[in-house]
Amino acid sequence: MSDGSISQNEIDALLSGMGGSDSAPAEGAFTPAHQEALQKFFDGNVSALAANLDSMTGKTVSIANPVIELSNREAFLQKVPDMAVAVTIDFDGSLTGDHLFVLAPEFAEKLVSLVNNEESVTIDDMALSVISETIAQYVGKEISAFDGQDVKGVTNMPAEAHHVPKAMVRLSQDFALLTYSVTIDETAFNLWEIIAKKTAEQIADKLNKTESASPVTPVQPIPAQPAPEQGSTMGAMNMPMNGMNGMPQMGQQSMGMGMQGGMPAQGGMVMPGMNPNVQSVQFSPLLNGVTEAEQGNIGLIMDVFMEMTVELGRTRKMIKEILSMGEGHIIELDKLAGEPVDILVNHKPIAKGEVVVIDENFGVRVTEILSPAERISDT
Repeated sequence: MSDGSISQNEIDALLSGMGGSDSAPAEGAFTPAHQEALQKFFDGNVSALAANLDSMTGKTVSIANPVIELSNREAFLQKVPDMAVAVTIDFDGSLTGDHLFVLAPEFAEKLVSLVNNEESVTIDDMALSVISETIAQYVGKEISAFDGQDVKGVTNMPAEAHHVPKAMVRLSQDFALLTYSVTIDETAFNLWEIIAKKTAEQIADKLNKTESASPVTPVQPIPAQPAPEQGSTMGAMNMPMNGMNGMPQMGQQSMGMGMQGGMPAQGGMVMPGMNPNVQSVQFSPLLNGVTEAEQGNIGLIMDVFMEMTVELGRTRKMIKEILSMGEGHIIELDKLAGEPVDILVNHKPIAKGEVVVIDENFGVRVTEILSPAERISDT
C-alpha cells in the first residue's frame, strides 16, 4: 500500500507526458548543413572550455569534442541521475532561446572541491554559486567566439544554478544536446549543454551564412625588381616596341632620351612632355615603425570594424570576495585618480587618453599613441 509519497519514476511520468506514451520524439535529426555548422563551431570551443576549467580548478582538464544530437526530454532524462545540477543561462540579444548546462552532483562536487580547495563538499548555495560562475565564464568565451564568426549582438541572461530532481530540470520538448566527456584526475564526467532546437538552427544558419560569404583574396605585393643596367635599357625596350602592330617605329635616339629623362622607379614609361605627379603615401601615427612590406595589403581591410574599449583599471579578487559583493560595495582599482586610461583595440592597448564628457555621454581624448614596442610589452 502506498505511503502517499511519489516516486522519481512517477515524477518523470507526470512531467514528460504520462509515462512517455504520448511524448513525441524529436523528428529526425538536424540537416547535414546544420549538423556540420554546429559541430565545427562547438569543436572549436573545446579548448576554451578546457582552459576555463584549468584556470578554475588548477588541474589539467581533458575534454573530447562534443557529441551533438537532436534529442528530447524523455530521451535525455534517461541519461541523467535522479538528482542533477542545472545551470540556466539563456541566450539574449540577437539570438534568444533556452540554453542550459546539466551535470551530475558528483561532477559538481568535484569542481567545487578543486575550486575551493576543500576535501568534503556539499552542494549548498555557495557551491551552486561556484558552478554558476564557472559556466558563466565559459559562456562568455562562447559568445566571444560567436562574435569572431561575425554573429554579432549575442548576449546571455545571468546564470542560475539549481540542485533538483532531474524531472524538475527545465527542458523544452526538442533541443540540441551536446555531450562533453570531461576528464579530471583520471576520472571521466559528462557535461551536457542544451540549446533549444529553434535556437540551434538559428545558430547554424548564421554560421553558414557567414561562411558562404565570398572571401576576399588578398592581393600579393609585387616584389621590387632590380634596376636594369644602363647598357641593357635599349635592348629591353626594343622588344615591346618592335612587337607593336600598327605603331610607327620611333627613332632609337628619341626613345632613349625619353627613357633616360622620364622613367619612373617602378619601370613605367613616361613619354616626353608628361610631368609625373609622384606623391608619398601618408599614414596615420599608428603605422609609425611599420615597414612598407607590412603595410602591403592594409587597404583591403580599411572597412573592417574592430572593437575599441577604454579600460578604467583592473584588480584581482578571490572568488569568496566576489561572491560576498553587494550593492554599495566599492572596488578599488590599480589606477590613481587622474591617471590616463588605456585605449584598447580588440583587447590590445594602442593608446592612452583622458576621460571627457560629450553632451550626456562619456568620451576619451587621446593623449598618447603607444609605440610598437610599448604595444607589444603591454600585451
